[in-house]
Amino acid sequence: MGGRTKQATHAMLRRELGSVPLKRLNSIHLRDFIDIRVKAGAGGVTIAADLSFFGAILKWGKHSRRMDLPTDLARDARRDLSARNVSTRSSERDREPTTAELEKLYAFWTANKRQTIPMATLCAFALATAMRQDEICSIQLEDVDAEKRTVIIRDRKDPRKKEGNHQTVPLLPAAWALVEPLLAMRKIGRVFPYQASSVSTAFTRACAKVGIEDLRFHDLRHKATSDLFRLGLSIPEVAVLTGHKTWTQLKRYTHTNSEDVHAAVLALSKVQTQTP
Repeated sequence: MGGRTKQATHAMLRRELGSVPLKRLNSIHLRDFIDIRVKAGAGGVTIAADLSFFGAILKWGKHSRRMDLPTDLARDARRDLSARNVSTRSSERDREPTTAELEKLYAFWTANKRQTIPMATLCAFALATAMRQDEICSIQLEDVDAEKRTVIIRDRKDPRKKEGNHQTVPLLPAAWALVEPLLAMRKIGRVFPYQASSVSTAFTRACAKVGIEDLRFHDLRHKATSDLFRLGLSIPEVAVLTGHKTWTQLKRYTHTNSEDVHAAVLALSKVQTQTP
């Protein structure tokens, strides 16, 4: 949960639960809170995240401020979501931009002289690295190793531990071609000094302008990951780039289809026939 998301969630919790005295807080209050969130259109994954955040606040109050708080309430409310037919399983998204859609976007950004964020470059970098948009906007030039052509992604997202989860990832040729000119101009600061939220907004706005439906910047990560497999990289090799720790996590971003399998077999057969 990013900083802006945390702020918004905290404001929402204050609005919905702030009037309840902590000593009187009980399961009924959280039941009503869930009802309000469902009525507002929030999905089960979002509500579960809200309750986790609220539980973290209660634990902080109990352990840091030594307040007598019912820290198990949020956890129990989360467990009860399934009993209330509120699904907490996120639906797997398999949307990838097509070549035609990418061409439309690149043409739009090239023609738009008022575009202050170099969206074409950021989009190309995302497709070349499979990085998340917040990762792209946070990597530092100081963390780029020009000799090894790698970059350190600091505090990379991880379900178990994000803080201190620094990962060194290779910058493949397409990505290095975008970073190398920047290193020639400056040595410190962010590689791409733009706000991730602004990048996301600019991407969504461009899609609307050129008539592309249901496409998000994060979908570039799906395509990039699938393309890495299409290149013939193994699961461990792709995982080095994407940061996934297990195949279960990684396969959500993998959309290999029948045509890809045929292409892979054809490529292998060509290699075998050429081998003396």
